[in-house]
Amino acid sequence: MAMNIDKELSKGTVEQRMVYESGNEMAAYAAHQINYHIMGYFPISPSTEVAQFLDLMKANGQHDIKLIPADGEHSSAGICYGASAAGGRVFNATSANGYLYMLEQMPVQSGTRFPMVMNLVCRSVSGPLDIHGDHSDLYFALNTGWPILLCRDPQAVYDMNIMALKLAEHPEVRLPVLVASDGYFTSHQKRRVQTFAHREDVLKFIGEQPPEGFPDVLDRNNPITVGPYMNEPDFINNRYQQSEAMYRAGEIYDEIRKEYAVLTGRDYPILDLYRMEDAEVAVFLLNSASEIIKDVVDDLRAKGIKAGSISPNMIRPFPQKQIAEALKNVKAITVGDRADSYGAYGGNMTNEIKAALQTYGNKDTLVISRIYGLGGKDFYAEDGLHFFELAIDAMNKGYVEKPFDYYGHTPGDPDKAPKRVIEPLKYEDLKTGLIRVQKDEETGELNVRVPPIRQLMNKPKRLAPGHGACPGCGIFSGLELFFKGIEGDIVALYQTGCAMVVTTGYPYSSHKATYIHNLFQNGAATLSGVVEMFLERKRRGELDKYGLKDDFTFVMITGDGGMDIGMGAAIGSALRNHKMIILEYDNEGYMNTGAQLSYSTPLGHRTSTSNIGKYQGGKTFHHKDTPRIMAATNIPYVFTGSEAFPQDLLKKAAKAQYYAQNEGLVYGKILITCPLNWLSEEKLGQKIIEDAVNSCFFPLYEVEKGKTKITYNPEDRGKRIPLTDWLKNMGKTRHLTRPEYAEALKEFEEEVERRWMRLKAKHENPYL
Repeated sequence: MAMNIDKELSKGTVEQRMVYESGNEMAAYAAHQINYHIMGYFPISPSTEVAQFLDLMKANGQHDIKLIPADGEHSSAGICYGASAAGGRVFNATSANGYLYMLEQMPVQSGTRFPMVMNLVCRSVSGPLDIHGDHSDLYFALNTGWPILLCRDPQAVYDMNIMALKLAEHPEVRLPVLVASDGYFTSHQKRRVQTFAHREDVLKFIGEQPPEGFPDVLDRNNPITVGPYMNEPDFINNRYQQSEAMYRAGEIYDEIRKEYAVLTGRDYPILDLYRMEDAEVAVFLLNSASEIIKDVVDDLRAKGIKAGSISPNMIRPFPQKQIAEALKNVKAITVGDRADSYGAYGGNMTNEIKAALQTYGNKDTLVISRIYGLGGKDFYAEDGLHFFELAIDAMNKGYVEKPFDYYGHTPGDPDKAPKRVIEPLKYEDLKTGLIRVQKDEETGELNVRVPPIRQLMNKPKRLAPGHGACPGCGIFSGLELFFKGIEGDIVALYQTGCAMVVTTGYPYSSHKATYIHNLFQNGAATLSGVVEMFLERKRRGELDKYGLKDDFTFVMITGDGGMDIGMGAAIGSALRNHKMIILEYDNEGYMNTGAQLSYSTPLGHRTSTSNIGKYQGGKTFHHKDTPRIMAATNIPYVFTGSEAFPQDLLKKAAKAQYYAQNEGLVYGKILITCPLNWLSEEKLGQKIIEDAVNSCFFPLYEVEKGKTKITYNPEDRGKRIPLTDWLKNMGKTRHLTRPEYAEALKEFEEEVERRWMRLKAKHENPYL
């Protein structure tokens, strides 16, 4: 049927304009109109786009928000907390495990009563890893002390983001506010959205500046102590005041949404009730699914069934009284939870609705609990009809046949159990004896002999073909070359990243050797535990039954920024000196989440969060020198490598194995190409990596027992090239060769030269 656009438009008293954008874009759009002071952020799908859109607008001069890329979500939450304590307006966006990583900071923010707004773009919490949308992260937020607003579509994302700040800053609330939307549905779907036409009207609604009288650590005339140690009487009083503020937030929100409705014509009551005036059966759902269910209500009404639906726009504070009132005449309701509260016989919404009914004396309404839509499983009208059929059946029988269950799961079929496709690698094929490492007893130096690569080609690959990497990806050619230098069995742990995601699509795996996954921030600690358990079980004789012919070589594969968020765990493992290898593939960004800047992204390079525009020319700070950081922990061996110089990398792999099996932790970094996000031609991958070495941007060296040695010097071989010869072959850096970026190029060249000269000095002096 034809759409009447006039009916689609909201009528209000303020001038509005129509845009066609996604939920993530509208969160960014609202933030740019508010013009927050600070956004601390870290990329994680599906919320990453919020920061990307804001960075693009920043490059074009559309706002003044200071965007601060953190080294992980825990740090991004700390940035936001510090910024809010310093008196400004603060914004953030995150999802899933990123939210859980910052979770301990959430009660600190609310308990000290500093307002801010954070978008939670809801996604499944691992493990196992799933990046699609459900509410398992949202339910962790329920006890953090943040008021929580819900968004069923991109229009609500925009509107709630504006109302959220006004709520957070209200003197009777003064709490941080969470705005939740559904990942990969609301976050990415494009819809018509009405916005304030002018920023001035937004600021008139929320206030030009935060209200006067808030604590501010920058007020020198009124010094304050933030987050003091408290004993029991004071602490319970603090919590009581916070609790009162939370309940007051529900009342204040009701006032704000009425004011907003006058301005825009769009109203978001605490409960969205659809045809509930005489409903006998109902379904309760959060966010995007609650729109789908309305069509089912209409169909059932047409058949004479008194159906209705309930969906809250706010779940903290929980609208207990309103829900009890809405259900007083309902005979049965199915509550759909998009996350389980394991062991509680129902998800969080189910049990809170039951509590509401009990509190207000309703013992008659039957409640059916169903867990649905986990891992982003789609929810269709026929699924909504099934939920109503459950309620209708309970109403007709007078009891609930199965109060709690999952919906949408499938029974296991023993005949379809995953079977081994690839036979385990044979130790004899992996231990060729072609690579020899001997330690000089007098000098302590290692002498390494590796054969020509063609002689190692008979060694089986550690990774099976058929993974889903992008064409031209340098990860696996680099890893396989490194693995050619490793003799015998390995156990590999992969942190989250491209190498992990494209090789492990359940029920298949490209890994021929034992493989473990853990998240970005904790890979090194996890593998440390594996290593120490191996050594302890070996000492106790518990592994003899497996017929091990030699010790495993334990290797952690990291990349895609994993040595940013995972740096703390890596340094801890290095200081403890566990017998393992940390191998970083450096693709100069968070490529697995859409090519955002990482701390290994060089100065001036373009990423999706360091855009090129009139007011910004790529990344604004220098890349991290990770090998030197790891060398400072005094581990026995650190190296850099490149597949463009295969013999060099093979020798370093052999050394790495020796040290990891005999002395302690090894760290290595290999530069690999990423044509998709470097905006380069696939056929130039090898040349780009070689040019990075010959320009001295990525020098090849090793730090062995504290002594630095350059293993390939392009100057000595007459092969050094200008930095621009490397930059010109990548679309992400080609702008640096233009005159307007001459200053950034000069600064980049000077830093590369400074690091190279320092490296040469270390090479020449064993005490540096």
